[in-house]
Amino acid sequence: MKNRARFTAHAASCYTSKFKQLNLTLLCAGLLGLPLMAQAEEITPINLRLATVVNTEDTYHIAAERFQQLVSEQTDGAVSVEIFPNASLGDERTILEGMQIGTVDMGVITNGPVANFVDEFSVFELPFLFPNAESAYAVLDGEIGQEILAKLEDVNLKGLAFAERGFRNITNSQHAINAPEDLDGLTLRVIENEVYVDTFRELGANAVPMAWTEALTALQQGTIDGQENPVNAIHAFNLAETQDYLTMTRHIYAPAIFIMSLPAWNGLQEEVQEIVLDAASEASAYAREQNAIMEAEQLAELAEAGMEINESPDIAAFQEAVAPVYEKYGDQFGDYLQRIQEEVK
Repeated sequence: MKNRARFTAHAASCYTSKFKQLNLTLLCAGLLGLPLMAQAEEITPINLRLATVVNTEDTYHIAAERFQQLVSEQTDGAVSVEIFPNASLGDERTILEGMQIGTVDMGVITNGPVANFVDEFSVFELPFLFPNAESAYAVLDGEIGQEILAKLEDVNLKGLAFAERGFRNITNSQHAINAPEDLDGLTLRVIENEVYVDTFRELGANAVPMAWTEALTALQQGTIDGQENPVNAIHAFNLAETQDYLTMTRHIYAPAIFIMSLPAWNGLQEEVQEIVLDAASEASAYAREQNAIMEAEQLAELAEAGMEINESPDIAAFQEAVAPVYEKYGDQFGDYLQRIQEEVK
């Protein structure tokens, strides 16, 4: 009986010790945020190929590098991002088509070419739609922008976040521009998007749609007189070398978009998808901040390089001249245009 009692006491002691150990394990797991039932899924190493058509001085590249850094940090280097600038994987349409079939993983792409794949993106291209950057951010990052971004999945693409190209302005090599009549007879490169083409034809210019890589050659050869782009692009591509005049029309706010191949997106682990989405959002916000910080300095450098800058053209005259564009396209976007105008107000 004494032996039996000693055995029972020993068993109870062991049980109590095990119970305390279990409680300690549970407590530590809870404090450290560790999974109790299973370890978190290990991230499988992967390399993502991100393409742009810009050089390494451009805001797109700044956004891409920030994205690259964030993804590497959040995955402890398991997910790497390889950046291909300078249109080394093709122009923006080619990059988008590559993403559709899975030969390119992702890119930072100007909104205009994206609108050729999903019509609703063209609503953002309407001239003088946004009075300032803050109103554009509110729409793009809000319900309207996210609805339109989600439509990319219908064409085998995944929209991640709206970055920024910025407010577009006119440059040319012939003479100063202050009002629409000053554009008469000028040949201007515009984005390959019908809204851009119609906008500048209403303004009196000979609007020629072409890829940016072709436009740079055309500007150097003098086969076109000018182009329109935000200050960051005008500065990054040293357009003061071929363009003598810059007019701050701020006629269109152009988003840029972090876009991923839908097949590539679907191939990511769920944890990595969340990291990629968050990193694209944060990198986009960072690019916007950098645009705002750098614009004054870039304008000063363009002026120093010899470019004549008109910072106060007759905006009311430009707005009046493009009214037919709204008449032509207003009904094309369902209720998106009305909703944007109401939110901007």
